[in-house]
Amino acid sequence: MDAYQEAVRYLGSWHVPVEFDADVLEEHVFQEEAASGCLSPLQAEGVVDFPDVPTPCGPEEMLERRLVVLKGIVDGEEVYLRELEALLMPMKALRASAGTSQPVLSSRQVQTVFYQVPELRDLHQSFCSGLKARLSAHCQTDPGPGEQRQMSHAGSELMVGDLFLRMVNQIGLYGGFIENYEEAVAVVGKCAQSDPRFRTLAESMMSNNGEDKARTKYTFEALLYKPLDRVTKTTLVLHDLLRTTPVGHGDHVALQEALRLSRGFLSGINESSRGKREVTLSHGMKRQLMRDGFVVDVSEGERSLRHLFLYTDLLLCTRFKHSTRGKPDQYRFCWYLPLAGLKLRWVADEERSADARPRLHTVRAKMFLLRRQPQQQAKGYRGVTSGARSRKKLEQMELMLLTLSPSYRLELHSPSCKSHTLLFSSLYELEEWREAVHKLTTENIETVPPDLLTLTSACVKLRMTQQPPLQISIAVEDKDSLCGTLNVAIHSACGLQRPACVRVCVEVDGHGFYDQQAQTHSSVHSINPHWHQEVTLQVDGAQNLRLLCVSQSDGPEDAVLGKATFTLDSKSLNKRWRRRTLQLGQVEVTLSIKYSPHPLEAPGSTAPRQPVFCVPIEAVAQTEGVLVPHVVRCCVEEVERRGLDEVGIYRISGNATEIAMLKAAFNSNLREAVTRLRCAEVNAVSCVLKLYFRELPEPLVPTELFLSLARTLDIQDVNSRLVSMLSLLHSYPDTNRHTFLFVMHHLQRVAERQDVNKMSLLNLATVFGPSLVRPPVAGQGHDGPAVTMSREVVVQVQVVYRYLQCNNLPEAQISASRDTDAEENDDETTHM
Repeated sequence: MDAYQEAVRYLGSWHVPVEFDADVLEEHVFQEEAASGCLSPLQAEGVVDFPDVPTPCGPEEMLERRLVVLKGIVDGEEVYLRELEALLMPMKALRASAGTSQPVLSSRQVQTVFYQVPELRDLHQSFCSGLKARLSAHCQTDPGPGEQRQMSHAGSELMVGDLFLRMVNQIGLYGGFIENYEEAVAVVGKCAQSDPRFRTLAESMMSNNGEDKARTKYTFEALLYKPLDRVTKTTLVLHDLLRTTPVGHGDHVALQEALRLSRGFLSGINESSRGKREVTLSHGMKRQLMRDGFVVDVSEGERSLRHLFLYTDLLLCTRFKHSTRGKPDQYRFCWYLPLAGLKLRWVADEERSADARPRLHTVRAKMFLLRRQPQQQAKGYRGVTSGARSRKKLEQMELMLLTLSPSYRLELHSPSCKSHTLLFSSLYELEEWREAVHKLTTENIETVPPDLLTLTSACVKLRMTQQPPLQISIAVEDKDSLCGTLNVAIHSACGLQRPACVRVCVEVDGHGFYDQQAQTHSSVHSINPHWHQEVTLQVDGAQNLRLLCVSQSDGPEDAVLGKATFTLDSKSLNKRWRRRTLQLGQVEVTLSIKYSPHPLEAPGSTAPRQPVFCVPIEAVAQTEGVLVPHVVRCCVEEVERRGLDEVGIYRISGNATEIAMLKAAFNSNLREAVTRLRCAEVNAVSCVLKLYFRELPEPLVPTELFLSLARTLDIQDVNSRLVSMLSLLHSYPDTNRHTFLFVMHHLQRVAERQDVNKMSLLNLATVFGPSLVRPPVAGQGHDGPAVTMSREVVVQVQVVYRYLQCNNLPEAQISASRDTDAEENDDETTHM
């Protein structure tokens, strides 16, 4: 007689029915993904074309959905009760056999295996009976077409919140079950190995499937897992029911409280049982969850939104799978990498594809309209339901935005030759991940191979209790958050350990409609870099400003020298500039902030950068928020860095192709232009500076002053001539004057090395005179005496030469004046 028949006969003697059906498939604790492959929003890797205005959803439709949800809850409760009944079926027989000479389980083992299960069965039996009774009182018959409105009204009167609140108030019963769960599973496993009778029972427990009389076979462990799964599903069920319950409904407050209590219970359970779920590594540490969040995983050119979990010894990448009907939510395993020996490499940014930019703009524009739509809805059921639909679409579009927008790349290389690439929208977030991973990898962790099935299944509970930061579109409105234009002027930095080319990256948080980040160009190779560069950000819901100081290296990877977060206080910020000094690691960055609140307009299409060449200098300076345009400063800094000893600097021409490339770069992307400037031939850099002044629509020295300057050259007394020329200098427009002074001081420094570069003041004046000083054009408002061609050339060269000879030229002011409040004249240093 086989072991199974022996077990059936033994249990039959105790009146315990055990049936066997070889055609019935076993239901495992961790079910495989359904063949139909229902995609969740997290798996959407393309942009879905949502309508501009959501389909109206009236109170009738919302209440109908609520009834559907409630009926689904009843169906789920009935399935769960049948599973508990199947679990309790052998309890009496096993308890009775414990007193015999050949017990299957001892009394203590029976108590351990079925601990709190009868109480859970009674709790849900009472809840399910009450819910069915109230539903049947309102839904005794299916409504005909003429009864639809009456049924909707009945749905609005259906009150079940007290039932859910009463059930949740007793949810503490699950605490004891969860504390005992691991011991119960261990007893089942141990007894199944030692006693064939119990093994047969544990592998073939049956449950009815309701009215169809079909039978489902479970393992004992699978049935023991059901309450563990149900406690998390209770929170999800409450969340779904609350979403279909209008705010004005009598159940809304009670359901909110029940959801709060359920989440609080889950959070407490997670904290108390965390240590029990940890794995002890070979060097005595515990495997713990250190960080988690959403990232974009790139594989074969395709972007996929994933949930990344960083444990003490490994990185786990998962894909969230929404539940199908009657099944729990699941995380599907994608890949994992041990941290031991893991190499990291990050790339500053990745150019978005041409088709991604318009798709991003479309998503942002629709998000902008949807976010403002709930504010315009009328109060009542219709406004509430329409707002709920808008929020749902916002969540879906947010997922698309998170998938399309990332441009910072983090590459992971394992000693086993496995590599993965992750993309981040924020350099600050990337650096936090990089720091967290790097800290763990440097500890030389020896990895214990993980139980991936258990590890992945635990992610559902982590997600329920920790709430990952996927909340841009549903962020709570804060009256102190910023909405309008935020101007940030980056002045300078100090504290570098060695000279470097450094840039500052600026990011703000908010609702994610705009590219809320910007960065300065890379400074000249210096230990005290200066930028005096202003960036403008359109912000919506901003509360924090994040700064990173990045050093540009010759290799493929730049280095983040430090980072800091600054809280944006709408009460202290205003339309006047406020100066701050922030501590970014060992680097102190000085900046000014100005905030102008105003309603935002819908995001416009990404306009190309305003060109620099052939544009009036006042327009360029105003756009950049400076007095000396960046193209002038960057070229001057680069020449002074490596061209002061170049023979014939400014006289010998550079490569024409390289000059054209640099000009195009300055017209399109300042940071790219500065990067190319670092590698270009220094004579090409000097030619770009000359070309900029030569192509100005109006010369740097105003044409209306040409004759006045020509007359001052005739003054024989040197001091009198100098006073007259400096007086005329003060009549220049501010941008022209400060740019002219900036160039003059630079050329004086070049001439100081004339013994090496062979460029005297007169040589430099001969090169720059025709570009900086031009005579007025006849017939364009000029009615003075005509100047001969030979006289024009002499005036152009001599004006620049006489200014270069002046030893007390005023200093140039590089950036525009940023007035601060009277009480804020002293810098404030914020140590982060």
